[in-house]
Amino acid sequence: MKRLFGLFVFLAMAAMAGHDAVRADDFKLSNNQRIACGRGLNAGKLQNVNCKSFAYIFNSKTSEFYRCQVSVAVTRDNKEILRVDTDGACTLKARFYAEDSSYVFDATETEPPNVNGFFGSGGTAIWVADSTRLSAKGCIILNVGIGPEVMKCVDMAFGK
Repeated sequence: MKRLFGLFVFLAMAAMAGHDAVRADDFKLSNNQRIACGRGLNAGKLQNVNCKSFAYIFNSKTSEFYRCQVSVAVTRDNKEILRVDTDGACTLKARFYAEDSSYVFDATETEPPNVNGFFGSGGTAIWVADSTRLSAKGCIILNVGIGPEVMKCVDMAFGK
């Protein structure tokens, strides 16, 4: 029985070694995190404070990225905090390059409300560079308010 269990463990480890495991050091946090806060008054002299922040987490091997957002809402009166709500999630977005390589990444987006956002809440600028092939993509994503987001990228080369 021990030999059978040992064989099973060996086969499981060998099968896992053949897969491309996701490594924690493949993920990088973008340098352009943002926060936007607002205040409001409700009936009965209640005050609301809402803050949202977002960040991008990028897989430097595959060029996939996640957009992560967190929000905190506080309701209070003149004497005490009555309620605190939190929310947050990360959403996987598409790859920029089909092949695995060594990528660097950064992103920034307009913060609503913003006079620059004629189309809905504004846009996002994303830059991805392949440090192995010395190429880059500059991408703009617009939330146009109707239908899906519009994303267009321009391929470029550098250092050649």
